[in-house]
Amino acid sequence: MTSSPVGWTFLSNHGHVLVALAINPDARMRDIAAHVGITERAVQMIVRDLEEGGYVIRERVGRRNRYTVVGQSRFRHPLEEHVRVGDFLALVNWAASRGATPPRRAGASPPPAVRP
Repeated sequence: MTSSPVGWTFLSNHGHVLVALAINPDARMRDIAAHVGITERAVQMIVRDLEEGGYVIRERVGRRNRYTVVGQSRFRHPLEEHVRVGDFLALVNWAASRGATPPRRAGASPPPAVRP
């Protein structure tokens, strides 16, 4: 479990669980709970929400579950409903694997200025 030095993060627990499932589709609920920093029961409820919302598909493989994230699904909030989950996960995983910022698309507007 990792902790945030300021006590909050930009993603909700639903977002953290979704990222964890995308990284490791065969992960056990207890492992995701430990990684995200929430209870196993909370992970189970979130995974159920994600399944019911069409964001995750569960497949039984022997005695375990495998989870597939539906990349074409879109964020739920009106401010981000134009963002596909797959694009978001690609951004998160790309940056995490390289420790850098992703390249800008041709013709994309420059990133907004960020105040220090």
